[in-house]
Amino acid sequence: MNWEQIEGKWDQVIGTFQKKWGKLTDNDWEQIKGKRTELEGKIKERYGVKKEEAEKQVRDFEKTLQ
Repeated sequence: MNWEQIEGKWDQVIGTFQKKWGKLTDNDWEQIKGKRTELEGKIKERYGVKKEEAEKQVRDFEKTLQ
């Protein structure tokens, strides 16, 4: 599934994302609303990782979605 598909199905896939990144709050998810850069920024903020690591985590997770 590519990111465009994820955005289109955000309400359906958000639960999967919440399981992966449990430190993100409901408010965070509301702000993200399927935007990849927002997700990466929130991962960086909540998990204390570098930008590159947040991007890698999202990219790797995206590959696991079918």
